[in-house]
Amino acid sequence: MAVMITDICIKCAACIDECPVEAIVDEDDNPTGEDTYYVYADKCVECVGYHDTPACAEACPTEGCIVWSECAEGATCRDNISAEARENHTPVIED
Repeated sequence: MAVMITDICIKCAACIDECPVEAIVDEDDNPTGEDTYYVYADKCVECVGYHDTPACAEACPTEGCIVWSECAEGATCRDNISAEARENHTPVIED
């Protein structure tokens, strides 16, 4: 995973519209069958090369909904995010 959408998601679709690599799907296309939005780890690039921070988190109106998660092997991920932040699923945007 790169970023992860938590179960506090309100399903507003702001993140889907902002993702430059179309890595986010709604609950209808979630491969886990869960009733929440989903980020494909093999597609997510944490907006490296696109934005200064992940655009999904910038667009999300729900504080703490989008969190850092483990970087998938071979995936493009931000190198300034600590392993601890990823392990603890620290919110990408903290107010």
